[in-house]
Amino acid sequence: MCSRRGLTLLGVLLALIAVIAGQTKTVPCKLKDAKYGKVCVCTADYCDYLENPTVSKDNEFALISSTKQGLRFAVSSGQFGNKDKYTIKDFEAAASQTEAANETIIERLLQQAFPQTDKAQSITRAVTLNVNRSQQFHKILGFGASFTGAVSYLLENYKEQALQDHLHKSYYAAEGLGFNLLRTSIGGCDFDLSAWAYNELPENDTKLTAMDKLDARDVIRVAQMKHLIEVSGVKQLKIKGAAWSSPKWMKTNNRWTGFGRLKRDYYQTWADYHLKWVDLMEQNGLPIWAISTGNEPMNGILFMFFVRFMSLGWTPWRQAVWLNDNLGPTIRNSKYKDLVIFGNDDQRYTSPYWFKIMKYARPNVLDYLDGVALHWYWDEIFGNSFVDKTNDYMADKLLIISESCIGDKPWQQAKPMMGSWERAEKMARSFLAHFNRGFHGWIDWNMILDELGGPNYVDNTVDAPVIANTTTYTEFYKQPMFYIMGHFSKLVPEGSVRIEAVASNINLDSIAFERPDKQIVLVLFNSGRADLDININDTKRGKVTVNVPAKSIHTMLYK
Repeated sequence: MCSRRGLTLLGVLLALIAVIAGQTKTVPCKLKDAKYGKVCVCTADYCDYLENPTVSKDNEFALISSTKQGLRFAVSSGQFGNKDKYTIKDFEAAASQTEAANETIIERLLQQAFPQTDKAQSITRAVTLNVNRSQQFHKILGFGASFTGAVSYLLENYKEQALQDHLHKSYYAAEGLGFNLLRTSIGGCDFDLSAWAYNELPENDTKLTAMDKLDARDVIRVAQMKHLIEVSGVKQLKIKGAAWSSPKWMKTNNRWTGFGRLKRDYYQTWADYHLKWVDLMEQNGLPIWAISTGNEPMNGILFMFFVRFMSLGWTPWRQAVWLNDNLGPTIRNSKYKDLVIFGNDDQRYTSPYWFKIMKYARPNVLDYLDGVALHWYWDEIFGNSFVDKTNDYMADKLLIISESCIGDKPWQQAKPMMGSWERAEKMARSFLAHFNRGFHGWIDWNMILDELGGPNYVDNTVDAPVIANTTTYTEFYKQPMFYIMGHFSKLVPEGSVRIEAVASNINLDSIAFERPDKQIVLVLFNSGRADLDININDTKRGKVTVNVPAKSIHTMLYK
C-alpha cells in the first residue's frame, strides 16, 4: 500500500542532505501548484530522481505511480498470489495552519452533514488484464528528446552547471527517464534564434568548401551534447539528424520558406552536405546513428502559406530520385555505410502513399530506407488506419515517432499550460496507440522551452515537458508530460519485446513488455474519473488485484 501526503520540510531537508552527500539516487518531487495543475521544481541543489526499483522474490512486484492529484513516481510493492487487494492511495495536500484556523466549527459541521463528493470518484470500477508473455511482438528501440538551438540557448543561460546537469540527468540518466535516443537539426530549425544552414556562403559552391568545420552554434551544441553523455552516463546514445532546409542558393525560390524545392543541379551537393555533416559530428566526438530524408517535406509544397519557418519542399517522386540516385549511394558507399536512413519525417496522413509513389518512381528506392519516421500532429483527424497501412507496407522497417509536442493547433493554447494533466494524458494515449501498433521508438520535441513556449524565431511556440524559469534562470519545472513519458521509458530498455496484454473492458488502457533480463513491465493507464480495481492475471506469475486512483498511470515490474 502506498500513501503520500506531500513533502514535509523535514523530508525535503533529509533528501537534500542525502543528495549532497551522494548517498542516494532517489529524491522525491518538490511539488508546486501551477495554473493548470502541479509541477516539480528543480534547482541547482535539488531535483527529483528515482533509482530503478528492483524485485528480489519471484512473486514480488514493484509499482511506480503518478496521478493528476499529485503523485509523481511514487513507489510501492506487493506480491502476486496474495488475496488482499493492494490499494494505491492518492496524493493528499496537507491543509495549512492558516486554512485550519479560518475554518469555523459551523463550516466543519456543514461539511460533515453535506459532504461534497464527486459521484464518479465514489465509484470503483473493475477490469481484468490478462498477460500472456508467450505471445510476443516487436522489439523496442528506445525513447528520446530533441536538442534544438532553443534548448542550447536556454542551457547557455543557466549559468550554474549543476542545474544544466540536472536537466541532462533527468532525461538520460538511469535514475531519470532512461532515454537513449536524441534528435537534432542539421543546421537550423524553427526552434532557433534565426534561420541558418551550413555553407550559406560562398553561393553555388558544389564542393561545399566552407563546410570544413562546425558552425559556431554547433560548437556550443556539440559540447553540450557531449556533456549530456558524460553526466548522465547514458550508454550508446543514438543521435538522429534531420535537415529543415538547404542553403537558400540550392533552392528554386532562394528563400528559407515558401514554395521552394531543391534545384536539380544540386541533388548530389545536397547528398554530400549530409555526408559532410555526419563526418563533422564524428570528428568532433559525436557519432551519428541515423539521418532522415528531410524534416516535413510537405511544408515546402502544400503548406507554404501557413508554415513560416525553414523548409525544403519535396514531392515523393522527386525525393525518390534524390534518394535513389544521390543520397543512398553516397551514404552506402562511404565509411558510414551502416548509417540508418529514415524516410518521411512528416505527418501520418502522407504515409504510406508517400512510399508507394517513391517505389513507383524508382522501384528499388525503398531498399535505401531502414525506417519510417512520423510526426504525431493531426493524429486526432487522421486515424490509426494510416499507421496500420504504413506498418503493413513497410513491415520490415523501423517505425518511430520522431517529433511530438502540444500547442501546435489553431484551437490549442500555443504555449505551455503549466501543470496540465490533460496534455499529459494525450501523450499517454498516443504512446499506447503507436506502440500497440508496432512502433519501435519515440522521440519527443524540445527538451526544455521557456515560459512562452520558445525561443522560436517565427513565434511558432508550443508546450514542452520541462519549462525554464527565464526570470531568474535558477530553476526549471517538470510538467506531468515528463512523468507520463517516464512511465513508458524508465523501465523499458532497448531490446525489450512487447507481449500480449488484453484488458476485459475499456476502463483500462495498457501495454506490456518483456525486458532483456526477462522481467515483465506493465504500463497501466486509468484515464477515467473513478478508481479502478485491476485484476492482473499473468499466465506464469499468477494473479493480483491492484486498486488505482482516478486519473492515474502506473508502471509495474515483476519477474
